[in-house]
Amino acid sequence: MEVLEQDGSGGSAVVHAPEFVGREREMTELARALAAPPAAVWIEGEAGIGKSRLLREYLDRAADRADRVLVARCPPLHHPQTLGPLVDAVRQATETVAGLPLSPLAGALRPLFPEWAGDLPAAPGPAEDATAVRHRVFRALAELLGRLDVAVLAVEDVHWADEATLEFLLFLAAGVPQPVGLVVTCRPEDVAGGTLLRRLATRLAADSASAAGRLRLALGPLDVAATARLVSSMLAGEHVSDRFAGFVHQRTEGVPLAVEGAVRLLADRADLSFGVGGWGRRQLDEIGVPATVRDMVLERLGRLGPEGRAMLRAAAVLGRPADEATIRAVAGLAAGRARVGLIESLDGGLLDDDGWGQVAFRHVLARQAVYDAIPRPARRTLHRRAGRTLEALAPPPVGELADHFRVAGEKSEWCRYAECAADLALASGDETTAGALLHDLVVNAGLPPASMVRLIRKFPFASFAGPARFRELVPPLRAALAAGVCGPGQEADIRVQLGSVLLFMGEDDAGRAELKRAVPHLGHDPAEAARAMMRLGWPRSSSWPASAHLRWLERAAEVEVPSMTAADRLGFVADQVTARLMLGEMDGWALEARIPDDADAPAEWQQITRANVNIGDMAMLWGRYAVAARRLDMALAQADRRRYRRYESVALVTRTHLDWLTGAWDGLAERAAALAESEDILPLARLELLLVVGQLQAAAGAYGPAAERLRLVLDGEVGSGALADSMEPAAALARLALAAGRTEEALEITEEPAALIARKHTWVWASDLGPARVAALAAAGRVEEAEKLTAAFARGLRGRDAPGPRAGLATCRAILAEARGEHASAARLFARAAAAWQDLPRPYEALLAQERKAGCQLAAGQREAALSLLAEVRERLIALGALGDADRVVACLREHGVAAKRPQRGGRRANGNRLSPRELEVTRLVATGRSNRQIAEALFLSPKTVAQHLSSAMRKLGVSSRTALAVRATGAEFAQADVPDQPPGRVAKNR
Repeated sequence: MEVLEQDGSGGSAVVHAPEFVGREREMTELARALAAPPAAVWIEGEAGIGKSRLLREYLDRAADRADRVLVARCPPLHHPQTLGPLVDAVRQATETVAGLPLSPLAGALRPLFPEWAGDLPAAPGPAEDATAVRHRVFRALAELLGRLDVAVLAVEDVHWADEATLEFLLFLAAGVPQPVGLVVTCRPEDVAGGTLLRRLATRLAADSASAAGRLRLALGPLDVAATARLVSSMLAGEHVSDRFAGFVHQRTEGVPLAVEGAVRLLADRADLSFGVGGWGRRQLDEIGVPATVRDMVLERLGRLGPEGRAMLRAAAVLGRPADEATIRAVAGLAAGRARVGLIESLDGGLLDDDGWGQVAFRHVLARQAVYDAIPRPARRTLHRRAGRTLEALAPPPVGELADHFRVAGEKSEWCRYAECAADLALASGDETTAGALLHDLVVNAGLPPASMVRLIRKFPFASFAGPARFRELVPPLRAALAAGVCGPGQEADIRVQLGSVLLFMGEDDAGRAELKRAVPHLGHDPAEAARAMMRLGWPRSSSWPASAHLRWLERAAEVEVPSMTAADRLGFVADQVTARLMLGEMDGWALEARIPDDADAPAEWQQITRANVNIGDMAMLWGRYAVAARRLDMALAQADRRRYRRYESVALVTRTHLDWLTGAWDGLAERAAALAESEDILPLARLELLLVVGQLQAAAGAYGPAAERLRLVLDGEVGSGALADSMEPAAALARLALAAGRTEEALEITEEPAALIARKHTWVWASDLGPARVAALAAAGRVEEAEKLTAAFARGLRGRDAPGPRAGLATCRAILAEARGEHASAARLFARAAAAWQDLPRPYEALLAQERKAGCQLAAGQREAALSLLAEVRERLIALGALGDADRVVACLREHGVAAKRPQRGGRRANGNRLSPRELEVTRLVATGRSNRQIAEALFLSPKTVAQHLSSAMRKLGVSSRTALAVRATGAEFAQADVPDQPPGRVAKNR
């Protein structure tokens, strides 16, 4: 039979559930991938395209493997619960973990599965930070999946997953070997750049073109033929005419959910009927099919009876699979009427029963359409009923309860459950979810001051990205102060939190003012008073001198805190050491001796490891590189032994920076690039890695990309308040400007950093910035200013054993002598500077000082000695890897009649592997941090063409990521066009 275009008055069409059609190729590919464990499958497609149906059909067909597949579904909750989809899936897979051979690590799962506390091992000791807690939970959860014999973890609608779930999937995908197979479904339009979801998509799709078990499936709409088969399957397999199939396809664009909705709606309207000649109906052009799935759902909802509508609305408010009794309680119906409504909803194809008594919407689009159509007063009532009903569950789903009571307007229950959900998230290391929940309460719940302070003290401020979230906390805190209902102690508590928030926002003056007002009234909480004083002592402020910070550090040291544990005292000493050394105080080194090498308690191990990381960083600042190496190596060993991932990542970054300074450049660019791509690297640490890469690029002669990268680092560090760290990128940028003859630019770059050091009297920060500023002033003819700066530098280092800054001071004195035309004296002073740099050791700076010495010798008429020294410098620069600087030395030698060869470029390859001019151009732009779209706009290409050039360049250079490609851009193959011209007959002044 076929659907005829004629009026019919026979019986109504009986619509069946649609069969699985049009996805034979995708099913074959999915089955092939999952047959090669461990699989990693990414399935994407727009809403309603059939991602979940494809997975369900596979499980139905592969019955022998289905019991080893754990399916987790991510509901669209306002605040997703930490690891909620995975926890729910595990609970459905097993009722108990009793008898499973779990290691002590599984005790980390207690916050997630409180009902299994009697069967899980004891909770582990404290971890170093949220990252370590989260990683421990991930390892425990992976172990549990293994003990449950899970071969494949399938996560549906991962675009709605909480960040902890996304991080866990990344953790699994990065495993070597990958512990379980993964199947993930997602909407591609929700995969934003720079997100965890983007990283997961990239990770899962990385080898999809070649590796067995790796697959990326993009589901598209059905064609007309497949649409006809789908419609036919819903009409008892009867033939569907091409014209009618084309009509349905045109109205629905071949989206299976829309096709199904259209056919069911036509049947509901009796637009399809069976007459004498078969299926009949009105003329096709008379059919009105709603343009969207939402409109289809709402029209079908309106055709249901009151019981069906009530059950659908209750299911929409619940937003999760639930049994009949739960939906009935939320709907407020008696058992008989609820059963009628449930049957009507199931028969209509809007709800689906999973076979285990759990009912939910067949598609989230239908659920959202029904939910949005519920009037607000009725919605509040339904959410209140949902909350009261779900409270009876054990354990209660605290995240969902917080959402239900929030919408219901039940403030006390909302606050109670939201705080419980935040505590659960913090216990699991999920600071992002905890921060969102707590932020929502403080900003929107109108809390009393005591509750506000309690919640803000729990805030994981490190999880906040950007100033907006901090800014929103300020009005409620100020409002609590303005209300005037607080006593002095409570007011001080609020001011401490307000001051801390303002400091996080970068409003240092306002933040310090609030802390200073709070401190006199914190006698009831000496620990908080000491913390406030330490914040005032930390040298973030650009206006306070070092002496002001030191006064607060000394006051903090005098506070008696009876409740302070041994670990707290050790942490306090570590903070004092770090702050004092950053301020350039010699007594910081005396305090350093109070940090032990080991301890008995886990909490003390953490503080010792943290202290070693920070002291290593400060030793670099002072130029005590042997101390830095020893402390960082100790930190790395401790972090590895105790699994302190955050401290390990920071120590690795700092060690990479130390390798740059000490000339350990072999493979350094690749190591820095690999670290920068790690998911454990903090934003400031990533900037430090970019600083290393930028300076390597500058040394190789890739001046343009280096300048852009160093500017990014400088802006990021200044914006985050890392004032001491901002000096090195500022100095490096100024050098590049001087090399290109842009003296005014160099003056502008160094002006504020130099003034900041002078205001604060933190001259240990001037190792690099001092010489760069003096060189810029000398180049501008402002020699008297350069002399004053050098004299202040010398006074600031009196009594300080700071080898790095003293080498910088020696360089300043040599530059001054050269600027005054005292070439013979300048040559001797540059020799002293070179020796001081080499003693650290900092060989690159030593070689640049020797190059400057040779330039002064040439000016003094000592030609033979100068050219001999330049030839030696050339060889050592090449050996180090500073090929751009070696080119400059070669140019000087040739100018003076010496036949010197330019260094060989390791980046050159056989013709078949050399980059084309366009590939070189694109690669240079990648090195500046531009996206494909930005590169396309700059070069007047399409993003697709840019992607092709990048893919070709990566293949030729043997790299697999944009970061690694950018690092390879340090080679001379990329740098030659960027080498600045040098004035004839002279060595570069900035060196």
